[in-house]
Amino acid sequence: MPRQTINPYTNEVLKTFADATDEEIEQTLTTADKLYHEMKHQTINERAIILHQIADYLREHKSELAKVMTLEMGKLISESEGEVELCAIIADYFADHGEAMLQPTLLHTMATGEAKIYKHATGVILAVEPWNFPYYQIMRVFAPNFMVGNPMILRDAANIPWSAQTFAEMAIKAGAPVGSITNLFMSYDQVGQLIADPRIQGVALTGSERGGSAVAQEAGKNLKKSTLELGGQDAFVVLDDANMEDVCNIAWRARLYNSGQVCTSSKRFIVMDQVYDEFLEKLVANFASVKPGDPMDPTTTLAPMNTKKAKEKLQKQVDEAIAAGATVVYGNESYDLEGQFFMPTILTDITSDNPAAHTEMFGPVAQVYRVHSEEAAIALANDSQYGLGGIVFSGDPLHGEEVAAQIETGMVFVNNFMVSLPELPFGGVKNSGYGRELSELGLLAFVNEQLIVTTSHSDLNNLAGGLIKTDPEKE
Repeated sequence: MPRQTINPYTNEVLKTFADATDEEIEQTLTTADKLYHEMKHQTINERAIILHQIADYLREHKSELAKVMTLEMGKLISESEGEVELCAIIADYFADHGEAMLQPTLLHTMATGEAKIYKHATGVILAVEPWNFPYYQIMRVFAPNFMVGNPMILRDAANIPWSAQTFAEMAIKAGAPVGSITNLFMSYDQVGQLIADPRIQGVALTGSERGGSAVAQEAGKNLKKSTLELGGQDAFVVLDDANMEDVCNIAWRARLYNSGQVCTSSKRFIVMDQVYDEFLEKLVANFASVKPGDPMDPTTTLAPMNTKKAKEKLQKQVDEAIAAGATVVYGNESYDLEGQFFMPTILTDITSDNPAAHTEMFGPVAQVYRVHSEEAAIALANDSQYGLGGIVFSGDPLHGEEVAAQIETGMVFVNNFMVSLPELPFGGVKNSGYGRELSELGLLAFVNEQLIVTTSHSDLNNLAGGLIKTDPEKE
């Protein structure tokens, strides 16, 4: 079925894109695999130059690139421009540091000789990406793999075809070789066939649990390495000695950024009872202060959700939470606007048997919990099948770090807004997935870590290498 770009603010169909044919997929695979073999003979510095060119192109065309995202999935234009800049930062980072990360690593060993780990490209990588950060999600896979020498084929979300195509075309315009990144509008069946192809050597997915499970199963069946970044139900823990001015300044932003459509956004606010009332009062005031409207207007502070379907799903989740005993402290009303707007909503009195306690709400809905001890806060934070990100506020940063270390999640920020930067590894545990993107860990996600042990002469008296005495005893 052809992909459509539908503006979630006006509900207008802006563009239509045709699905990829099997012939196009085969041609893409052929081109990408050929490039992989060619890139083996290219210096890392050559690829770094191209990544810097991509960063320059992104900054030079920031306004037009940001406009595509805002028109297609609805995020505020300021957020879109920030995302373009983040992509440029990621490109520059791996261009500047990729070569050093890819140098052979010397190992200390009992074996005879010198042992090193070499890091080689493995082949074409398939990236299956979501819609909420149309460029960033692509860049955090593309940039490190491009430095390694792994070409990438992109299968993006069905509702952002324009953004996906724009990013792929942008990279080529900036100097990346044809085949280094190719966007294909593929069906799920075609994705499965692609994973099975021997020219594909790895799969990176960001998306839902269901999508992650399907891709991981297909990758495992074909012995392909995979990384998964899935959902989150991140906790925002407020201890009783926290600086409440900082807490209240960050809390609403941590939930409403990108209209709450962020896997790492704070969804469960776990607040000790000494500061609970103050927290809730300020959160209500901040939620009530947002201004819904045209996301292209710089004065707008609340963007529409990305699709009508997403809005309806969120409303159903809120209705089910209320039916199960949750209290609406603020919101859950309709705006008199045509776009896919969802009024920021605050729910309390959520018990452990309420479906909301264990369901990711992907939109501007905050769950607020009162706890009576630090131990209870940690236990509640860990009472989730997810483990992606988290935030802890404490008057003592070192104690906040101690609490953070007890939360079962891949990332925690203490006394600060959670951010994604190229030097910081990104990923989770439990049903939030496995593997890491960005940082050196992300760069090495799809490399052949080849062991090479070199010596001038063998030493048969060195038994550490597994040469267990096989010669007959000599008299």
